[in-house]
Amino acid sequence: MRIGFSLPQYGAMAQELSKLADFARQAEELGADSLWVGDRVLAAVNPSVGYGGMDTIPWQLHTMLDPFVALSVAASVTERALLGTSTLIAPWYSPLLLARSLTGVDVVSGGRLIPGLGTGWSPEEYQGVGIPWEERGARLDECLDVLEAVWTTEPVAQHNGRHYAFPAAHIGPKPVQRPRPPVYLSGFAPASQRRAARRADGILPVAVPVRGSAFDPAAVVDRPLQQVRRMAEAEGRDPAGIDAILRINPTSESTVPEIADIILRTGDETDVDHVFVDFVYLADQGVDQALGLLRRTLELTR
Repeated sequence: MRIGFSLPQYGAMAQELSKLADFARQAEELGADSLWVGDRVLAAVNPSVGYGGMDTIPWQLHTMLDPFVALSVAASVTERALLGTSTLIAPWYSPLLLARSLTGVDVVSGGRLIPGLGTGWSPEEYQGVGIPWEERGARLDECLDVLEAVWTTEPVAQHNGRHYAFPAAHIGPKPVQRPRPPVYLSGFAPASQRRAARRADGILPVAVPVRGSAFDPAAVVDRPLQQVRRMAEAEGRDPAGIDAILRINPTSESTVPEIADIILRTGDETDVDHVFVDFVYLADQGVDQALGLLRRTLELTR
């Protein structure tokens, strides 16, 4: 089982930027297999949609470090840990600029990028970046087309899409991973599952909030993965080529043994061999406390 952890990106942790490099370095030394970031631009005071089924957006999400800054710092001080995004909200970005940033992380890390992409959940964030909420699915689809072209062809053919256009062009560098980094997509809603079945190398299920007694590996992990695999096979793809990476979101009440139990049960009861622990709900505890949780979790799962 590969076990990863989120970088200190949210809440109080985002105010301890001098510790970011130390966290990444120590996490790898302690045995973390991957390091992860998320993507937010604002937290609406009166959101039309709350976070994780709530009516509000937790204060931990009011402050967040740019994901590419965090990944670049981590890449510069680590050698082995994979570097993932769960998830980047692809429709917010110009696909060419997104390709450039993702490629940059893959290059400076020596080929360790796991790009996880999605459409997000906040209409207010779309308003803030000037992208219509109702275009999010179509823009993600077109972004995937552009990423594939930029990463796998040279020169890149002219693109005239519904939302983006550019001439035939030379675009480099290319990612270290060939033919391209593995792309993961969210797989919650039916439309997301259909997209993942057609386009993705894997999906990113989420266990949130985490309480050990309530965690059902089959419902959270196995059923969505098997559903996407069946849909992929119907599309003519090899279902074995699609996997999942589980994100675990502990609450402030979660204990380390509970977190470790979810990791171990996921490995024992599902076809998933990669999980990561997201510190978003623990952002008020600081970077040193996060490293302590990381250390204790690895001690109970290795």
